[in-house]
Amino acid sequence: MAGISTHVLDTALGRPAAGVAVTLTAPDGTAHAGTTDDDGRVADLYTGPPAAGTWTAVFATGSYHATTGQEAFFPEVTIAFTTDPQRGHHHVPLLLSPYSYTTYRGS
Repeated sequence: MAGISTHVLDTALGRPAAGVAVTLTAPDGTAHAGTTDDDGRVADLYTGPPAAGTWTAVFATGSYHATTGQEAFFPEVTIAFTTDPQRGHHHVPLLLSPYSYTTYRGS
């Protein structure tokens, strides 16, 4: 399985973060967009084998927090990461609260 996926969990509310807009930009500048579903996932953000290099994922966290009635310190979260096509699928999760966030290389 190749590609790039993400999910967002709202740790302050203890649930998946539905409705977060995500823009993924490839090393060549091509942009791919998606929105998290009710489970907080964008499974098909990029479905092909990812080109080697640095990608960025931008999460529209400010507008998400506004819809949940939470104040937000970070209007967006940008995560830059590198890919290696030989590693197959890349999963980039975001654990989110109004005043902090955490990410890691998922599986």
